[in-house]
Parts: sequence; C-alpha cells; structure tokens
Amino acid sequence: MTSPLRIASWNINSVRARADIVGQFLDEEAPDILCLQETKVVDELFPHELFASRGYDHIIVNGQKMHHGVAIVSKVPMARDNRFDWQANGEARHLGVALPNGVRLENVYIPAGGDIPDRDKNPKFGQKLDFLGRMIDWSGTLEHPTILVGDFNIAPLECDVWSHKALLDVVSHTPIEVETLGRLQAAANWTDLGRTFIKAPERLYTWWSYRAQDWRKSDRGRRLDHMWATPDVAPAAKGHRVHEQCRDWGKPSDHIPLVTEFHF
Repeated sequence: MTSPLRIASWNINSVRARADIVGQFLDEEAPDILCLQETKVVDELFPHELFASRGYDHIIVNGQKMHHGVAIVSKVPMARDNRFDWQANGEARHLGVALPNGVRLENVYIPAGGDIPDRDKNPKFGQKLDFLGRMIDWSGTLEHPTILVGDFNIAPLECDVWSHKALLDVVSHTPIEVETLGRLQAAANWTDLGRTFIKAPERLYTWWSYRAQDWRKSDRGRRLDHMWATPDVAPAAKGHRVHEQCRDWGKPSDHIPLVTEFHF
C-alpha cells in the first residue's frame, strides 16, 4: 500500500521577511516537506520555531548572509545531507538529503545570470552556464532515485513565458539557456513534473516581477521554478499544483510555491 508524500518548493526571497506568509502556506497546505530557496539568512539565525511549532521537526539549512541560501524542512526524517558548490565560489545554492524510502531530494537555487546574455560582457551569465555545466556532470553520475526541485531561473518552453518573442534576448529564456537546461534534463532523463501534469501549451507561470503595478492584470509571468524526477521516481508523482494565490498575500515573494504529491 502506498502512502502520499507532498513536497513543496518555494523561492521565498527572505524567509524571515516573509515568515507570515510561510506560516500561512504551511497552515493551509501542510506539505510534508518544504524546500526553500533564497532564504537570505545565516544558519544560526534561521527561524526554526516557525517550522517546529507546526510539526516540521527535521530542519536542514545551508545559509548565507543577505544572499542566496537554501533550506529543507520536513515532517519526515532526513539523512546524509550534502552541499554541492556548483557555483564554485562558496555560495549557498544547494542542499540535498536522503528520505527514509531511499529517494534523494535535491534543492537548488540556480543563479539568475545578470541582465546581459553574453558571458564575455557579463561574467554572471557565464557563471550561470558553468553552474549548469557542473549540474550536467553530476546528473550523468546519479546512482539513486532522485527528485530535483528549486528555482532554475530558466523558463524553457515558448509557453513558459508571457511572450516568447519579447523574451528571446532576455536572460532566463535565451536559446543558449534553454539548450543548456535541455542538456541537463537529458543527462539523467529527468521528467519535468510541471509539464507532465499541466500540459503545454497551457499557461503555467511561477514568477511575476515586482515592477508590475497589478501582476494579475499584466500577467507577465515566467515558469522559473521546477520539479524534476528521475525515471525510477516519476511514476510515483500523482499530482502537481502551483499556488498562485500566494502572490496576492501580504508582502509576497515574486515566486509562488509548487507542490507535487508522490505515492511511494
């Protein structure tokens, strides 16, 4: 008999600044595991009580002052955590754990890449591509069933952005980023769970800029956040949802949470 396991992922853009909406999401949706990106807090200042008071007794963090940072909070035990330096500069952008059933859960915050899609003119863009290159090498060596979640900062499909034509030269949707993400997906034959359950070309966004006065009216969204699974895990996924209502909550992140339910 299978039991459901609901895994959520959310770029929260400062877990302490948005503690109220994190708590609201946990109270309303109660996922078994929440993976956070861009926590923006050193490990010793992470708000453990926010999660422990709601039954998330297992908390593993990889933090950094003011920038980046990832965390996994869980109602189920986690073990053998690792932190890969895919940025090759010590930034806190990855955290991976083993779940009780042997599945690996990897939480990643891929760099945004700056504003100019040219590695010669913009070193940050080159760093992003190199980060993905290291992930490609890692994917080719996987030995365990794995779920990969996080803010990938790439919207790969034409229907993953509000305007393919307008964003072709905008970092996050350029051809080289899409091609590189495609190589990452092919390296372990990853299944894109978002587009498994919400078929292209159906609208599916996870990020809207703060610059829009009315994000719903303009709806200039991009699908930057993803959940992938290796072929030995993907069949266990039974549902996938994005929670757009969270973008309307007080002091919101510019990203929204996504949740996949697995039956193992």
